[in-house]
Amino acid sequence: MRKLLLPALALLVSGCSANWGWYVVNPSTKSGWTNLSFLLSGLKYTVLLSLTAILISVSLGLLVALPGLSPSRWLRRMSRTYVELVRAVPLLVMILWVYYGLPQLTGLTISVFWAGVLALALSDSAFEAEIFRAGIQSIARGQYEAAWSISLGYVDTMRYVILPQAIKRILPALGNQLVYMLKMSSLVSVIGMQELTRKANELVVTEYRPLEIYTVLVLEYLVLILIVSAGVRWLERRLGSDERQ
Repeated sequence: MRKLLLPALALLVSGCSANWGWYVVNPSTKSGWTNLSFLLSGLKYTVLLSLTAILISVSLGLLVALPGLSPSRWLRRMSRTYVELVRAVPLLVMILWVYYGLPQLTGLTISVFWAGVLALALSDSAFEAEIFRAGIQSIARGQYEAAWSISLGYVDTMRYVILPQAIKRILPALGNQLVYMLKMSSLVSVIGMQELTRKANELVVTEYRPLEIYTVLVLEYLVLILIVSAGVRWLERRLGSDERQ
């Protein structure tokens, strides 16, 4: 078996190496450095788009989750309806609807950036609402009773007692949503947002070296998400989210 595998592997490697054309992204050449700079120029838009969208989606998700925990049946139904409706729409469809459909419906002009932010935030808010609901429901009943015993109202109970504990518990899930947002931001390239994926697509059209350019794109997302994951882990340790410690 080894006698068969080694020649096959050597043939595969030699065949692949013949297909590589790394000169298009070789930083030691002027054209390669120009292409790499062009690819990296989309990084700031990917980060800015994702961070803005995650901040809005977390806030909106909390606003949707709180009525879902209300004693009122109507408020619970409204929260549930929002979650089910928004969660059922694919993200790409949401992006297209917000960019092409919403301006016709409202008469407002929406830039590519804000259409992407709005679509990502709306889509993610349904998942954030469910994360908040699960986190708040995980807090023991005694914490509410302790807050009420010192005459705290609903808002102060949530602000000073329940939410700080719930956020520590759901922080890993929120970090996971940030990673998800970074990856899904690549879909906004379909409406012309000049982020990482859009830059790679434009360079492929001019250089026609998809293998090398998309490999660099994979590495860009890999490094970016590893940095974000390390930051989230650090924040979890700082806030003591890992209850095993």
